[in-house]
Amino acid sequence: MTELGDTMKASKAPAIARAAAVLRLLGKRGVPMGVQAIARELGLVPSTCLYVLRALVAEELVAFDADTKRYTLDAGVLTLARAWLRRDQFNDLAQAPLDRLAREFGITTLGVQVFGLDHIIVTAMSQSGQNFQLSTQVGSRFPALVSATGRCIAAFGNYPVSELEPRFEHLRWDEAPSWQEWLAQVEEARLSGVAVDAGHYIAGVTVIAAPVWKGGRDDTRRPGHALVAIGIGAALRSELPRLKEALKGAARSLGEQLEG
Repeated sequence: MTELGDTMKASKAPAIARAAAVLRLLGKRGVPMGVQAIARELGLVPSTCLYVLRALVAEELVAFDADTKRYTLDAGVLTLARAWLRRDQFNDLAQAPLDRLAREFGITTLGVQVFGLDHIIVTAMSQSGQNFQLSTQVGSRFPALVSATGRCIAAFGNYPVSELEPRFEHLRWDEAPSWQEWLAQVEEARLSGVAVDAGHYIAGVTVIAAPVWKGGRDDTRRPGHALVAIGIGAALRSELPRLKEALKGAARSLGEQLEG
């Protein structure tokens, strides 16, 4: 079963979880899908899937094409997204430092929101404008512990190892670190204040993440956001120490602004 299906299966509100899983799947695929394909992907009975889709169509969150018998996201999701963007101070404040870091270092930068150990969502992005650059999309959803952001969450989230290891075992990497290597990298992030993934998640690509703390930091708090820098490993090698400090400084400043 997919990550979307696993999340739905574990939910205490199955009807809501099914609707959310359908919306996420349609957003992730980006192409029209039929009932059978959606049901198969999510592990749903087709009749149940059809019921959910019809409810979402009635709410204008999903559109149905009568000719192709396929479903896509509808404009109603934009209303929800706009309302969230208007109230989310992080995005407004993060864009300027993301733009500055992207230009200065010739990289892609991201602002992400952390949802505990479940997942992260990209909420802001900036690119350097160079001919060759790495990219993702605002709204992209990833497992929480993956790449440098995952080390950052593990380092500063005060989670017991017993919660981390089962999730680590299900992560997908190009060049997977061992559990012990990963723990050592988490501890290094805790000491330095910034996490690094040097080609493990995507071969040849270096990813750096720094936590954004709102309201200062103490032993009971967990960062709700992170700033992330992504670049080709070979190109970043000489600039890596300076980039790490710049990213950490930008994250610290952003946290102070959020508190203010």
